[in-house]
Amino acid sequence: MQTNRTNIAITPAEAAELSGALFSSGSAAAHELAPIFADIASGRLTSVELMLAGSQPGSAAEPIVIDGLSIDLASRTVKVLGVPASLTPKEFDILAFLATNRGTVLSKEEIYRAVWRDEYLLDDSNIMAFVRKIRKKIEPEPDNPRYLLTVWGVGYKMTE
Repeated sequence: MQTNRTNIAITPAEAAELSGALFSSGSAAAHELAPIFADIASGRLTSVELMLAGSQPGSAAEPIVIDGLSIDLASRTVKVLGVPASLTPKEFDILAFLATNRGTVLSKEEIYRAVWRDEYLLDDSNIMAFVRKIRKKIEPEPDNPRYLLTVWGVGYKMTE
């Protein structure tokens, strides 16, 4: 397989859009590239050099498993301790974005831009309401979450 090395230059807005597109694609590349694009979108990273190689047809991303929570990006399904959880498309998109960026604190603005692919409207209540609904569906104790954590004054992160 041939590997090519290339430098790319993208704006933070483009990085947020690419990060959102990658996680929703369900591709294996999402696990590696989405966190990089999220770092560019947030300004934590300013450039990246990628080594591009031929893709492997038919390879599906493995589900993301975090202590009893399973998120299958390819089939867009979520299971908690083996029991299916019914999430709306936007709830799934938010959860998948946080899971593919597991351990990284993401601001409400970063989440909004990645999931809605639009400019942030300075309304924290929208993301907060979605997070509350997701927690009710995936957390054993929604008021004491172990998967979807709040980092006060900053945003949210998925536990590692």
